[in-house]
Amino acid sequence: MRGCLVVVFLAVLPLAAADLRLGIVGTDTSHAVAFTTVLNDAGAADHVAGAKVTAAFKGGSPDIEESAKRVNRYAAELQAKWSVQMVNSIAELCPAVDGILLESLDGRKHLEQFRAAARCGKPVFIDKPLASSLADAMEIARLARREHIPWFSSSTLRYSPIAELKSADMTGAIVWAPGPTEPHQQLDLSWYGIHGVEMLYTLLGTGCKEVTRMSSPGSDVITGLWNDGRLGTVHLQRPYGKYGGVVFLKGEKLAAKPDVPFSYVPLVREIVRFMQTRTPPVPNEVTLEMFAFMDAAQKSVAQDGKAVRLANTSLKP
Repeated sequence: MRGCLVVVFLAVLPLAAADLRLGIVGTDTSHAVAFTTVLNDAGAADHVAGAKVTAAFKGGSPDIEESAKRVNRYAAELQAKWSVQMVNSIAELCPAVDGILLESLDGRKHLEQFRAAARCGKPVFIDKPLASSLADAMEIARLARREHIPWFSSSTLRYSPIAELKSADMTGAIVWAPGPTEPHQQLDLSWYGIHGVEMLYTLLGTGCKEVTRMSSPGSDVITGLWNDGRLGTVHLQRPYGKYGGVVFLKGEKLAAKPDVPFSYVPLVREIVRFMQTRTPPVPNEVTLEMFAFMDAAQKSVAQDGKAVRLANTSLKP
């Protein structure tokens, strides 16, 4: 009788869902190793279940030192520690995975690599920055729409404690973040300042109409005017600095997070959920407006801080 009961009990147990297989494009960033560790190390306290990195294409940018000196080292670590299979092209990666993590350090590579990845017909997470220019960002979005490819792009700071400051009572916000730049990127803020821009948009959402920017060797101050009259400012420090922010609330109140911790885990959770559902957690329209914000900031600093209106990023015909 006990044997029969055991058989019946096992028959109703739910089967464990198989992990999704994810493929990395670009092993020239620490994110490739960090994301793989969070996903593949089932014994870790911060493990995120549901997907594993199983294959990767190295990529790399020989003209960027950070890329050239790390691409092979990180690829070797992924192979040795996590048995990640290295492939010779994105086309070779496609049939081996269920979703793609476009991790390449260099935003200039993203349009070309996304074009190749789109042929897979699988969801794509595009690590920050989405692209190196507003034009490339728009082309990625158009291509994705035409080919019906789900995608999203985000900084992990969107899922940091900065989000706890968001409130219906906000009248404005100031955020601060590191702001190093890289000379090959068309939008200099896309290299690292995008973390601060992402934080600001996490708090204020879309609807910015114009931007001003002042810059010095050690910092940038970028202020946007939203359609409803709110002001949002990003203060970037070079070479590096803390992440944080303060929001101004109705009734002369403040709320602040002066030293926000940096963790990849919340973003990786969102990536796995996205790969499972194919629903972007960050609407594509938000990411495109962020690029219009950075594009306007670039034009503003070139015009000695003149206010510049954001470009239209609607994909409607």
